Order: sequence, then C-alpha cells, then structure tokens
Amino acid sequence: MAVDLLSSPVDKGELDPVPQQPQFPQLPTQTLQQALAPASFRHPDASREALLSGVLVAYALKRGKRRTIGFSVGAEGLSVSAPKWVLLGEIDRSVQEKASWILKKLQETRERHRRMESARIDWQDGAMLPFMGGELVLRLDPRQQRSALAAQLIGQPIQDASGQNVAGDVPRRMLHLGLPHSASVTQIRDAAQAWLMRHAKQLFEERLNHYAPQLGVSWQRLSLSSAGTRWGSASADGSIRLNWRLIHFKLSVIDYVVVHELSHLRVMDHSPRFWDTVRAIVPDYAELRGQLKDELVPKW
Repeated sequence: MAVDLLSSPVDKGELDPVPQQPQFPQLPTQTLQQALAPASFRHPDASREALLSGVLVAYALKRGKRRTIGFSVGAEGLSVSAPKWVLLGEIDRSVQEKASWILKKLQETRERHRRMESARIDWQDGAMLPFMGGELVLRLDPRQQRSALAAQLIGQPIQDASGQNVAGDVPRRMLHLGLPHSASVTQIRDAAQAWLMRHAKQLFEERLNHYAPQLGVSWQRLSLSSAGTRWGSASADGSIRLNWRLIHFKLSVIDYVVVHELSHLRVMDHSPRFWDTVRAIVPDYAELRGQLKDELVPKW
C-alpha cells in the first residue's frame, strides 16, 4: 500500500474530565494518538509513504536519469531513486517487494543513531572517551602552561610485534590537558583532539613501517583524515590516508586498516588476490573488519 504523503492535523486538546466517581487519570489526546499510531520512519524530505508490515515508512522519492529503481537507507531515512518514465504504481510495488530489507536497514540505522547519541562526549574535567580499546580520562591541569598540552598514560606498557611500547595494559588511562578548570567545551575538545591526532600519526607511522616490509611495499607519505565513513585510502604513488579516529579502536583493528591500505600498494582493487594479500598478514581480518563496522565511535 502506498499513497501520496499527506499531513493530518493533531488535536492538542485534553479529554474532558469524567464527572462520575471514581475518577481516573486523564490521558492527553496527543499521547493517546502516539500510543495508537503505528511504528514509523519518516524522511525529512518525504513525498511518498508506504505501509510495510504495519510500519509506516515515509520516504524521499527522487527522479533521475537511471535505468532501475534504487533504494538507499541513511541517517535521515529511506530514499528511493527511480527513472523519470517509471509509473508510481511500479515504484510502489518495488517498495513492497523490498519491505524486509528496508525495515531491517531502517531499524539498524535508528538503533545506531541512538547508540551514537548515548555515546556523545561530555567535554569537561573527567570526561571519558574510547582510546586504543580502553578508556581515556581527560583531566584539566592548570599547573601546566595554558598553551601546553601534557599527556600521561597510566598503566604498565605493553609491546607490539616490533617491540615498541604502544599502550598500557589497563583499560583506563589519563590524559592531562594544559588547561585551566574554567576552560570552555570548545577548548577542551580541541586540545584533546590535537593530542589524539598527534598520537595517532605517531602510532600509524610505526605500524606502517612495521608492516610495509612484510608486504614488500614502500609507502611515501602519511596524512590524517576526518572522513565520516571512510577509514583509509591508498594511492599508487605510495600516499596513505588514515582516519585519526581509528585511535578509538584497539591495536589489532588499527593494524587491519594499516595492512588493508598497504595491500593496495600491491593490488589496487578488492579482488580475491587483494584479500589473499591481506589474509597473509592478518588471518582474522574478517572478524576485525566486522568490529570496525560494529563498534561505536563517539560523536565529536
């Protein structure tokens, strides 16, 4: 079932009180309507809606020069792209045929958004954020120079495969920021990000140098990115880009991304030969790749 999207007025009045005894608690009309309304997903640019297994899905319909009907589920909801010549009835049928996939992706996206909001960092003294598979506690330290940033990792060091100390063996560590207790949210966030980016670049360079010889490749330049959905990239000239937010993940996940990008210096595609190259260095890459997709990265 699909119809053009219509907006209906909402009665914001309250139920009349019951004159007889006993009197029961009054329920606002809006709350009652919400309770009776079906579950729904609504795209902010929705122009069509469909009832899929009892769930109301309002989606954005886009017409363009394409040959087939396409479906995309993002943070805003469902978008459907269709050729200009396709009739609405055919689009409606296609939406119904994809109902299971659409509802699954919409629910997954909504749940991920809820988790991201719950993981939002409260930028103040004592704030915690994920770091190298554990937690990093931010401490404002006015004893430091205001323009200086001091970092202290608490815990016994552990060594990576090359014998370098890379992290502590306890899940919670401390980062001392050279800021006064009156520092603003922006100052705290920027200071923490600056230190994390420096630490990330140093670690990434060490891991690149560790794995490049094993793959028989040579990388030329490392740059950090802040891409929202891409963790890394590699160019044929040996340039590597890695997302600094990888520092939130444990070392094994970081190593997978490093090996992934270095492997592209040998195979510039995602063919079976490429994945065989990755597997030779990181046998459990599929599990680590799953963690990269499933684990939550805090919203900055």
